[in-house]
Amino acid sequence: MKFDRRAVFSWCSYDWANSAFTTLVVTFIYSTYFSGAFAADAARGTVLWSRAIVISAVLIALLSPVLGAVADRSGRRRRYLIISTLVCCAFTVLLAFMEPGTGGAALRALTVFIIANVAFEVAMVFYNAFLPALASRDMIGRVSGWGWALGYIGGLVAMAIALYGFVRPETPWFGIPADGDFRYRATNLLVAAWFLLFSIPMFLFVRDTKPTGKVDVGGAFRELGQTFRNLGEFGEVGKFLLARLIYNDGLVTLISFSGIFAAGTFGMSLGEVTFLGMALNIAAGLGAFAFGFVDDRLGGKKTVLISLVALCIAVVVGVSASSKTGLWAAGIIIGVFLGPIQSASRSLMGRFTPARHQSEFFGFYAFSGKATAFLGPLVLGLVTAWFGQRVGVATVIGFFMLGGAILFTVNEERGIAVAVAHDATAHASGD
Repeated sequence: MKFDRRAVFSWCSYDWANSAFTTLVVTFIYSTYFSGAFAADAARGTVLWSRAIVISAVLIALLSPVLGAVADRSGRRRRYLIISTLVCCAFTVLLAFMEPGTGGAALRALTVFIIANVAFEVAMVFYNAFLPALASRDMIGRVSGWGWALGYIGGLVAMAIALYGFVRPETPWFGIPADGDFRYRATNLLVAAWFLLFSIPMFLFVRDTKPTGKVDVGGAFRELGQTFRNLGEFGEVGKFLLARLIYNDGLVTLISFSGIFAAGTFGMSLGEVTFLGMALNIAAGLGAFAFGFVDDRLGGKKTVLISLVALCIAVVVGVSASSKTGLWAAGIIIGVFLGPIQSASRSLMGRFTPARHQSEFFGFYAFSGKATAFLGPLVLGLVTAWFGQRVGVATVIGFFMLGGAILFTVNEERGIAVAVAHDATAHASGD
């Protein structure tokens, strides 16, 4: 496989671009702002936000495999990537103008967020599907790690701009009023502009391999059904996706509610939560970059298992902490292993993916990340209502342990061999 440096850098730059949305909107600034401004108290805000995450997850799980199959049939991944990105950016802009305090304000804000979040995740299906075409199987861990590392650095830079340009200064940038809370909502404008601007290299320099231009939805459904029927041929993929379906529930829950937990349990201000997010992003970027080499050396499976053990330890430290210092320690550990678990999961899927089904398989990958993603936030919300935030957050450990146990049974070498054989057969038949 020819290593196209410009295409690889452009692909990685999309991670830099999209990280602003996950960092500022989903994890730290907007989610924390919403829980305090749109609800009577932080606990009620946590419940409302968890419901939005659940609805998003269900929609993404339903749409991703189908859209992935359509993209594979037409060969137009880039077109669908651009459309999804533009939708996400547009609704993120709208999110800035959703004001609290009026009738139905929380419902309107959450509806806009759900649309933006679904569009973001759908775009990730097409984005991830480019990875196996850009990197050989012996380099895919590093390339995936470079993307995640660049993404975390991008999230950090976007967070710093939001903090010092919008949230904290006495005179915010661009004439934003110093009084009131628009300065927090205006960070969504930064997210949309950031996402769109830094996506341009991906749009220009990463190309589809065999675009046909034909959108065959019926054929996509038939091929999707055939893949389901032939899932036994890709047994290791099935076990991996089941494992990820479970441990990713815990991961999504941890990411989505870390800022809310810091504010609600430890009384951190929005500024303090932002600083914690910046430190976490630094640790995650370093972890993703370093473990990219570990991934190519030891394999994606072992890298994910190491990360799961470390995350369990970090959650125990965080929920048992009696001071902000303990929470900071837990946050740094989470950051170091947050990047590797996401990067290695993506690279492992890339190794298991035959060329003909790249978008479709990554549609299933998105499905595995969202199909039951409502369980983590749902369990956290229920347990938080009954026993408090500490016990609620601790529930993610169960998801990590069960997912890790299933992943332990995956044979990575066998999964790669099946994908290679499938590619060889397709090449020999001219397909």
